[in-house]
Amino acid sequence: MTITKNGNRMEASIVGKLDTSTSPAFEAEVARYLDDDTKEIILDLKDSIYISSAGLRVILALEKKMENVDGSLRIINVPDLIMEVFTETGLSDILTLE
Repeated sequence: MTITKNGNRMEASIVGKLDTSTSPAFEAEVARYLDDDTKEIILDLKDSIYISSAGLRVILALEKKMENVDGSLRIINVPDLIMEVFTETGLSDILTLE
Protein backbone atom coordinates (compact mmCIF):
# COMPACT_ATOMS: atom_id res chain seq x y z
CA MET A 1 0.00 0.00 0.00
CA THR A 2 1.17 3.48 -0.76
CA ILE A 3 -0.44 6.73 0.30
CA THR A 4 0.48 10.24 -0.77
CA LYS A 5 -1.08 13.56 0.05
CA ASN A 6 -0.86 16.69 -2.04
CA GLY A 7 -2.83 19.64 -0.71
CA ASN A 8 -6.43 18.55 -0.24
CA ARG A 9 -6.02 15.41 -2.36
CA MET A 10 -5.01 12.00 -1.04
CA GLU A 11 -4.06 9.11 -3.29
CA ALA A 12 -3.87 5.56 -2.01
CA SER A 13 -3.13 2.31 -3.78
CA ILE A 14 -3.78 -1.16 -2.46
CA VAL A 15 -1.61 -4.09 -3.46
CA GLY A 16 -2.91 -7.61 -2.95
CA LYS A 17 -5.79 -8.16 -0.55
CA LEU A 18 -7.91 -5.80 1.52
CA ASP A 19 -9.34 -8.18 4.09
CA THR A 20 -9.58 -8.73 7.85
CA SER A 21 -5.80 -9.03 8.07
CA THR A 22 -4.89 -5.93 6.07
CA SER A 23 -7.87 -3.59 6.56
CA PRO A 24 -6.88 -2.36 10.05
CA ALA A 25 -3.41 -1.35 8.85
CA PHE A 26 -4.84 0.35 5.76
CA GLU A 27 -7.43 2.20 7.84
CA ALA A 28 -4.78 3.35 10.33
CA GLU A 29 -2.44 4.51 7.58
CA VAL A 30 -5.20 6.45 5.82
CA ALA A 31 -6.14 8.07 9.14
CA ARG A 32 -2.57 9.39 9.46
CA TYR A 33 -3.00 11.36 6.23
CA LEU A 34 -6.70 12.21 6.44
CA ASP A 35 -7.47 15.62 7.89
CA ASP A 36 -10.21 18.24 7.70
CA ASP A 37 -8.62 19.75 4.58
CA THR A 38 -8.88 16.50 2.59
CA LYS A 39 -11.56 16.95 -0.07
CA GLU A 40 -10.64 14.22 -2.53
CA ILE A 41 -9.49 10.65 -2.11
CA ILE A 42 -8.42 8.55 -5.07
CA LEU A 43 -8.17 4.85 -4.31
CA ASP A 44 -6.27 2.88 -6.97
CA LEU A 45 -7.07 -0.83 -7.03
CA LYS A 46 -5.08 -1.84 -10.12
CA ASP A 47 -2.80 -4.13 -8.07
CA SER A 48 -5.59 -5.49 -5.85
CA ILE A 49 -6.71 -9.10 -6.09
CA TYR A 50 -9.35 -9.46 -3.36
CA ILE A 51 -11.60 -7.43 -1.10
CA SER A 52 -13.57 -8.78 1.85
CA SER A 53 -16.42 -7.31 3.86
CA ALA A 54 -13.81 -5.78 6.18
CA GLY A 55 -12.28 -3.99 3.21
CA LEU A 56 -15.69 -2.83 2.03
CA ARG A 57 -16.35 -1.41 5.50
CA VAL A 58 -13.17 0.69 5.34
CA ILE A 59 -14.09 1.98 1.88
CA LEU A 60 -17.62 2.85 3.00
CA ALA A 61 -16.22 4.70 6.00
CA LEU A 62 -14.03 6.75 3.64
CA GLU A 63 -17.04 7.48 1.44
CA LYS A 64 -19.00 8.70 4.46
CA LYS A 65 -16.12 10.92 5.64
CA MET A 66 -15.89 12.51 2.21
CA GLU A 67 -19.66 13.07 2.07
CA ASN A 68 -19.49 14.81 5.46
CA VAL A 69 -16.99 17.37 4.13
CA ASP A 70 -18.57 17.74 0.66
CA GLY A 71 -15.61 15.88 -0.76
CA SER A 72 -15.30 12.89 -3.06
CA LEU A 73 -13.95 9.37 -3.11
CA ARG A 74 -13.03 7.96 -6.52
CA ILE A 75 -12.02 4.34 -6.94
CA ILE A 76 -9.98 3.78 -10.07
CA ASN A 77 -8.56 0.82 -11.99
CA VAL A 78 -11.01 -1.65 -10.45
CA PRO A 79 -10.20 -5.24 -11.46
CA ASP A 80 -13.09 -7.29 -12.85
CA LEU A 81 -13.33 -9.63 -9.83
CA ILE A 82 -13.49 -6.72 -7.40
CA MET A 83 -15.98 -4.92 -9.62
CA GLU A 84 -18.20 -8.00 -9.29
CA VAL A 85 -18.07 -7.63 -5.50
CA PHE A 86 -19.06 -3.97 -5.73
CA THR A 87 -21.88 -4.84 -8.13
CA GLU A 88 -23.21 -7.82 -6.18
CA THR A 89 -23.25 -5.86 -2.92
CA GLY A 90 -24.95 -2.86 -4.53
CA LEU A 91 -22.00 -0.62 -3.73
CA SER A 92 -21.50 0.14 -7.41
CA ASP A 93 -24.61 2.33 -7.08
CA ILE A 94 -23.11 4.27 -4.15
CA LEU A 95 -19.42 4.55 -4.99
CA THR A 96 -17.69 6.35 -7.86
CA LEU A 97 -15.94 3.55 -9.74
CA GLU A 98 -13.73 4.18 -12.74
